[in-house]
Amino acid sequence: MRDISKKAVDLYLEKNRNMETLEIIRNVNRLPLSQQMLVTGRIIHSIRQRKQPSMKTAAERLYADYMNDENLTVFTQLDCGHFYEAR
Repeated sequence: MRDISKKAVDLYLEKNRNMETLEIIRNVNRLPLSQQMLVTGRIIHSIRQRKQPSMKTAAERLYADYMNDENLTVFTQLDCGHFYEAR
């Protein structure tokens, strides 16, 4: 199953003439596992860093709505009270 998905990715990248990406993937695959994990971790970190500003901006834009819309803040009344889990 894994070989099928790898081949599908390779075909997609070749078809779309994205040889640079394909070459990067091939080079990463040649690395020892520990270095592959390091590269993967850094890529994930980079993606999260790019994503964070947009999430922060979205939260800032929605803040006024949240503070002024009673339907969105109705459950904040429970924040200070004791909450008992029913079992």
